[in-house]
Amino acid sequence: QVQLVESGGGLVQAGGSLRLSCAASGRTFSSYAMGWFRQAPGKEREFVAAISWSGGSTYYADSVKGRFTISRDNAKNTVYLQMNSLKPEDTAVYYCAADPSTIVVVTGGGLEIWGQGTLVTVSS
Repeated sequence: QVQLVESGGGLVQAGGSLRLSCAASGRTFSSYAMGWFRQAPGKEREFVAAISWSGGSTYYADSVKGRFTISRDNAKNTVYLQMNSLKPEDTAVYYCAADPSTIVVVTGGGLEIWGQGTLVTVSS
């Protein structure tokens, strides 16, 4: 079973950048698709980005396309979310998630492996 720990959140001004990291334990990390989700205050958790086990396929929510980049380093058991041109509406707790199926990660349904979350606050 994979366990996930996010880091890299913080306070940033609008237009700035942050890079989130999600470190995974377990020797099977490279066989899992990975994703990032976020939950803003008073809102439901939403999909942000996903990456296949090989890193060959990536998927993004329309709201972050062109600004965020998901990547992974299987040698380091880590997935990243580079966030550029941040907006106040990007403020949320960001969670990483894992599943053997890329489809499950993209759709968000049935995900059972989650990190504890890291807070990103974008000031205007």
